[in-house]
This record gives sequence, C-alpha cells and structure tokens, in this order.
Amino acid sequence: MTRGEAETALEALGRRSEAEFVLWDAALLCAQHDDPARDCAGARAVVAEAADRLSRRLERQPCDEALADALCGDLDFTGDVLNYDDLANADMISVCQRRKGLPVALGVVFLTAARACGLDLQGADFPAHFLLRLEHEEGPLAVDPFAGGRVVMPSELVRRALHAGLTPGAADDLETLMNPIPDRRVLIRLQNNVYARAWHAGDYARAERTAIRRALLDPADHRPWIDVAAAREAQGALNGAMDAFSRAAELGGAPAGPARHRLRLKLN
Repeated sequence: MTRGEAETALEALGRRSEAEFVLWDAALLCAQHDDPARDCAGARAVVAEAADRLSRRLERQPCDEALADALCGDLDFTGDVLNYDDLANADMISVCQRRKGLPVALGVVFLTAARACGLDLQGADFPAHFLLRLEHEEGPLAVDPFAGGRVVMPSELVRRALHAGLTPGAADDLETLMNPIPDRRVLIRLQNNVYARAWHAGDYARAERTAIRRALLDPADHRPWIDVAAAREAQGALNGAMDAFSRAAELGGAPAGPARHRLRLKLN
C-alpha cells in the first residue's frame, strides 16, 4: 500500500458514521500511512491470537480476569515504562511486534480482541491516562491496559483524577470520569500522542503526516489543519502552511492570525 492509497482509505473511514467506524482497520491504516513499506499481516495475526486466547479463557474465567490473563499473561502485552516516549509505542504495527506500547495503543488491542469475543469494552474519557470501561454484571469496571490489564478501584480513580489536576468535586464523579468515548476519538487520541512526540523530537515531517491523519479521520475539525500548518512551516514549506491555514478557515475555524501574518511576511 502506498501512502496515497492509505490516505484515500483513511478519508473514506473518516466519512463513516461512528457505528460504521472500524477502529482496528483505521489504526493499521495509520501505521501504514506513516511507513507504507511495512506489512500489517503480523499485527493482524497477533490480534487474532489474542481473541482466540481470550475466547478460551472466557469459558472458565470472569471477563475481567480473562482479559488480563489472555493479553498480558499469555501474550505479554505491557506498558513500556522504560522508553515511554518512544514513537514505536504509538504505532500499532510496532506495538504488536514488541508487545509494548502506550496506554491508548494497548487499549486498541484490548478493544479489538474483546469485541471479537462479544465483550462490551469501550475507551473511557479519563484525563491524562487512557483507561478502558468494561461492562460487568456488577457494574462498569475500569481496566488499565498499561498495567497488566488490572482493574482500577474507585479510590484509585479518584486519586489519579486529582493528580491529573481535577477539582475534588470533579474527581469524585466516577461516572463522568469513566464516560465512554467513540472509537474515532480513541484513535485521534493515539494520533495526538504521535504528533506530540514527533514534534518534540524535531521530526516535523512525521508530525505533518500525523496531523493529516487526524484531519482525515475527523474531516469536520479545523484544528488538525492548524497543526499541519505548523509542521509545514517548521520544514520551510511556507506555501503548504498557508494552504493548511486556508483549509482550517474553510472549516469554520479561527486560524492563528499572528502565525498567518508571519507566514505572509516570510513569503513576501
């Protein structure tokens, strides 16, 4: 698959409704768009094995234990605590190869395997650290894919929310903290992680590609085009940056006036 073909496929996915959006397919397309030379067959095989192991464990274990044991016990998926900011931790093909990743990248694997087995698992709108919401007969459970798939107790959720900067009243609202988010938002959250790491590393070409993916995944949002403009300006592609600002304006966003004026001065 070429990068252009990946963009065409992502654009088509971006036009789909939330009900039609396929998280795993979109996540692999993002990885192929970043490096088209790679094959995603290995990643698909790993996730298929995860679903198979989970299915067998569900025959004899509660869903939360089966999920953790299948993905983290059997297949060794874990959070990369030693090299947290490594860009490989946010790339789904690399995550499946290394069995390490960021919370949201691991969450994509958990979500895909769990849903293949009929579990009701969703991404949660928790601040700072991505969690999963697993519907259980005793009520929803918070699952941390970065920490061995373990269940996070309500008291720890409150502590984490306070540490993330929420006020005590907001941190105590567990239902809001665990509000499920659409799969599209899960993947965009992952792409935001890639953008931040690429920008910090000075890899502006990769930052641009990531921002373009966000724009394709959510075509009504003007904000990714502002990031495209910033990445292009950092590479010296000033006309391209102006084009990106124009795309943002077409979508009804308020483009950064000073930045646009600065670009005009550079072009003149």
